This record gives sequence, C-alpha cells and structure tokens, in this order.
Amino acid sequence: MIEIRFHGRGGQGAVTAARLLAEAAFLEGKHAQAFPFFGAERRGAPVLAFARIDDKQIRVRTQIYDPDYVVVLDPLLPEVVDVASGIKQGGIIVLNSKKSMKFPHAQTAFVDATSIAMETLGVPITNTAMLGAFAKATGLVTLESLIEVIKRYFSSKLAEKNISAIKAAYEQTRAAA
Repeated sequence: MIEIRFHGRGGQGAVTAARLLAEAAFLEGKHAQAFPFFGAERRGAPVLAFARIDDKQIRVRTQIYDPDYVVVLDPLLPEVVDVASGIKQGGIIVLNSKKSMKFPHAQTAFVDATSIAMETLGVPITNTAMLGAFAKATGLVTLESLIEVIKRYFSSKLAEKNISAIKAAYEQTRAAA
C-alpha cells in the first residue's frame, strides 16, 4: 500500500488534492481513499490531508504517520512543520519551492507551484500544480488520469486553467541534486 500525506494551509486545496489523486488512481484501476485531518483549522493555518493507493482493497482507516510520499503545498511550511516526520526510507517529498531542500532519509522533488498557479489560475492555490509535480516525481499516477479527473471535477473554463497548471508543473518539476 502506498500512503501519501499532504501538508498545506487552509484554503490551498490540500483536501481537494488528496481527493483528486485518489480519483485518478481509481481511474487507473487501483483502490484508493482520501481523507482530511480536521481540527481547529482556519484559512492560512497548517492542515493535513491523506491518500492511500493499493492494488487491493484498503481496509485501514487511520491517519498516516509513516508516508511513502509527502506533498508540501506551501513553501514556508517546512520552516514551521516537520513535513518529513515519519517518511519511509527512500520516500519522496514533493515541494512547492523555488529551490531544492534536503531531508534525512528522503529524496526531494521541487517546483515553483505558486508562480505556476498565479500564471494559470490567477490565485495562489497550488493543489493542482502540485498534483502535476507529484505525478512527475513519483510516476504513481499518469498525467492523463489527473487531466481526466480535473475535467470531471471542474467546470470547463476552470478545468482548462487547472489542466494548464498540472501540465506546467509536470514539465517544470526537478529532482533535488
């Protein structure tokens, strides 16, 4: 089973990103689940969301403490939250960042998702751009599946903008040296 933890801030779409990722995996014939971690979050406060993907039925329903992958939607979160907490040896952290960062026991991929979101969507909501980065960094889901889910989830004009964000992030994602 593959487990993914999303770190974001309220309003950035971490919960939606987890859901869209799970739906893309489902389109590829996999079993998937996505769920948020709710507390006293408010817009701008750190939030968590989770996704699990497997080839067989997923029966576990707990929070993810030891993820295979971590997706960080806000470039400032690594300064205030231990985003690498519990990541499995050799896991991948996908960062919204202009520059690479190093974490113990994990590989890193990064993309400037904020700039991509501003250019394509006109707002700093980085969730769909980060899904493109995640697809590129991990190969867990295809770009085509993400695009299909976006077409189903958003109205046509908003879908086009989010597809542009996904494609741009997919192309611009780099692995840390």
